[in-house]
Amino acid sequence: METQSLYDLAPIARIMLLGVVLALGPLAWVWVRNRHAPPAQRLRVLTLVTLFLTFDLVLFGAFTRLTDSGLGCPDWPGCYGSVSPVGASAAIAAAQEAMPTGPVTFSKAWIEMIHRYLATAVGVLILVLAMVSWLERKRLSVSFVWPLVTLVWVCVQGAFGALTVTMKLFPAIVTLHLLGGLGLLALLRAQSVAYQLARPGDPGRLALPERLRIALVFVTVLLWCQIALGGWVSTNYAVLACSEFPTCQGSWWPSMDFREGFTLWRHLGMNSAGEAIAFPALTAIHYVHRLMAFVVLGAMVWLGWRLWRVPGMGRTARALFLLALWQFASGLTNVVLDWPLLAAVGHTAGAAALVIVFTGALSGTRSASPRRAEATGTAALNMFRSTP
Repeated sequence: METQSLYDLAPIARIMLLGVVLALGPLAWVWVRNRHAPPAQRLRVLTLVTLFLTFDLVLFGAFTRLTDSGLGCPDWPGCYGSVSPVGASAAIAAAQEAMPTGPVTFSKAWIEMIHRYLATAVGVLILVLAMVSWLERKRLSVSFVWPLVTLVWVCVQGAFGALTVTMKLFPAIVTLHLLGGLGLLALLRAQSVAYQLARPGDPGRLALPERLRIALVFVTVLLWCQIALGGWVSTNYAVLACSEFPTCQGSWWPSMDFREGFTLWRHLGMNSAGEAIAFPALTAIHYVHRLMAFVVLGAMVWLGWRLWRVPGMGRTARALFLLALWQFASGLTNVVLDWPLLAAVGHTAGAAALVIVFTGALSGTRSASPRRAEATGTAALNMFRSTP
C-alpha cells in the first residue's frame, strides 16, 4: 500500500502566492487610509491590522485542534500534494472510505487548509512589516531588531505547524505551537506600542510605582505559566478528566499521577513507555491547571484593583476584570457542559486577549525608580527604541 509522504513541497509556491493575494487586501486598506501619514503611523496601523489577523489565526488554530482537524491533510504544506482539498478529493475520499471515523474528511481537510492559508497571509504581512521597517529605518526612532525577530519567530512558528502534522499531534509540539502563536501576538503588540511612542508629542511610557511594576511583571509570568498548563490540558484532551466543579470525581484531591501526566516527550494518548496513558495522569494534568487558575485569577483581580487607582491605567484594569470573569466562565463551562466547542474556542480567545493586554501594559509603562527599572525588565523594553 502506497503511503503519503509527510512533506510534499510541490504546491508550496502556489500556497505562498495565495497568501500574497490574501494579504493584498489588508495592505491596500492600510495604504489607502494612511498614505499621507508619517512612516511610524503607517507601520503602527499595519502592525495593529496584523495583530488582529494573528489573533483570528490563533482562534482558528484552536478551532482546528478542537474539531480534530489537525490531521485533515496528513502532509505539509499542501493536502495530498495539492494546493487545496479540491485537487485531493480522490485521496480524501479513499482515506475516508478506508477509515470512516478517522482524521481525514473533506470538512476537516478544508479546516486544516484554511488555517494554513491564513497563516501564510499573516507571514506575508510580517514580511512586509520587516521590509518597510528596513527601508524606513533612517526615518524611524524604532529599532529594526524587533520586526526582524518577529519575522524569524513566524518562520519558526511555521516549522512547528509542519511538525504538528508530521509528528501526528505530538502534545509537546502542539503546545509549543500554541505558545508560539501567543508569543507572536506579544511581539506584534509590543511593536504597536513602540510605534505609538515614536509619534511626535507622545508623552512616553507611563511611570508606575516600583512595586506595582514588579507585580505587573510577576503576574505576567504567572499568566504565561497558566497558559502553558492550559495548552497541555487541551493538547492531551484532558478537559473532561474532571466533569464537575469545584470538586473533581467527587473528591477535593482525586487520584492523580503527576509523573506520567507531566512527562513531556511522549506521543498523544501514550505514556513514555508507549502504552495508553492512565486516567490519573489526565486527572493530574487537568487539576493542576484548575488549581493554578485560582491563583492567577486572584492575582489578576488584585492587580486590576491596584491599577485602577493609577491615573491612565483604568482601561487596563477594566480589561483585567472583564477577562478574568470571561476566563472563569468559559473554563467552568468547558467542565460542566462537556467541553462545548464555542466555550473552548472562547477560552483560548480570553487567553490570547490577556497576552495582548499584559504585553501592552508592560510595553507602555516603566518603573518610577530608574535603579530598579533594569531589574524588572524595563531595559529590555527600551530595545524597541533605537539608541541615539
